[in-house]
Amino acid sequence: MEIRHIPAVSAIENESFPTAWPPSAYRREIERNKMAYYVVAKRVPEIVAPRRDPRFPVEANSHDGADGLLGKLKGLVRAGRLYSAEEAFELETIVGYTGMWMMVDEAHITTIAVDPPFRGEGIGDLLLVSLIDHACELSAETVTLECRVSNTVAQALYRKYRFHDAGIRRRYYSDDGEDALIMTTELLDSPAFQRTLEENRRLLMDRLRID
Repeated sequence: MEIRHIPAVSAIENESFPTAWPPSAYRREIERNKMAYYVVAKRVPEIVAPRRDPRFPVEANSHDGADGLLGKLKGLVRAGRLYSAEEAFELETIVGYTGMWMMVDEAHITTIAVDPPFRGEGIGDLLLVSLIDHACELSAETVTLECRVSNTVAQALYRKYRFHDAGIRRRYYSDDGEDALIMTTELLDSPAFQRTLEENRRLLMDRLRID
């Protein structure tokens, strides 16, 4: 994830969670938090078509002089920020994101979300595998996260990668006071975990048709 990706990340975040991080929080994570690691998933436009209306308005070609400037200002008032065609094109390709903090010997997943029109296709798996791979590269012993106790879909994904229940954080979520389920992996370098990771990776690559 780069600073230029934040508008797309924020758009997906606002559609995914009752309480969203502000864009400034992601900027701080990227620029200042040396423990943080964030990635985005992007569709290949030549292969995967968009499945929603464009989110990022493109600025019209401006003309020299006051009329061009006035037209651009009117566009900003109507649509908020306007993007160049290149910026909008890239932002529209982002279909998911995730991040983690590396704390001593534990990797802690801070967030993970997939654009609603692209859910159920393995993108969540792809993002999770990317974090686990990075945690292994950093010699983390385990990966942990918090998940809403009601979010059984996410829990099923994590259990597929050998996460297990490790406790409850009472009234963890500020929007409605829901409890959080703490989930953690077994040791990442254990043979059982590595076998499961590689089998899930193989199935995922077949599903996504990725070499």
